[in-house]
Amino acid sequence: MNVPNSLTLARIFLVPLLVTALVQENVSVRVGGLVITNEWVALGIFLAAAGTDMLDGFLARRWGQITTIGTLLDPIADKLLVSAALVSLVQIHATPAWMAVVIIGREFAVSGLRGIAAAEGYTIRASELGKTKMIAQVVAISLLLLSVRHPQLTAPANWMMWGVVAFTLISAVDYFLKFWRKVDVRIKKRRRRELLRLERRRTVVQSGSRVGDFRGTI
Repeated sequence: MNVPNSLTLARIFLVPLLVTALVQENVSVRVGGLVITNEWVALGIFLAAAGTDMLDGFLARRWGQITTIGTLLDPIADKLLVSAALVSLVQIHATPAWMAVVIIGREFAVSGLRGIAAAEGYTIRASELGKTKMIAQVVAISLLLLSVRHPQLTAPANWMMWGVVAFTLISAVDYFLKFWRKVDVRIKKRRRRELLRLERRRTVVQSGSRVGDFRGTI
């Protein structure tokens, strides 16, 4: 287990802490003269988890430790983090449920595509558009967390969420157009080879039966 993969796992383990901090409403901690509410605790956990997303990728590339398990776990960890944050924000009525459904639904769709690609021996890496979408999600969720106690940030947070929805749909189309064609072509080629193999086998069997019938007539 290398350092980048450990950071990815740490991001997954931070998800339950984020949910716990978010759903515990009206909880605050006084540190000296500073009052820290649960939204600030949740924001700190969320930003720490999001920071590991950038750090693990940077270290994996710099140290040459890009592994198959890391490539597969990294997007899963991102999806768990964002999905948990959005569901919790819907629970406290900080964002519309339909936006969360669109964003999380896209994550499930892309994960399904990744699963099909992996079964065909093809690994789907995150695109630049997908990375931009992730950054937009981090900014939007952070603004939503702050808007719980600071209503003046509600409008910017909502506008940012509209941008996230747009990025989500565009990046989903990009993934399907860019990778589904390759996977679909590979599946068709494999099925074509299987059909040709079956056809040859059937031809051999039929040829053998004809030879047997011919010998029987002699």
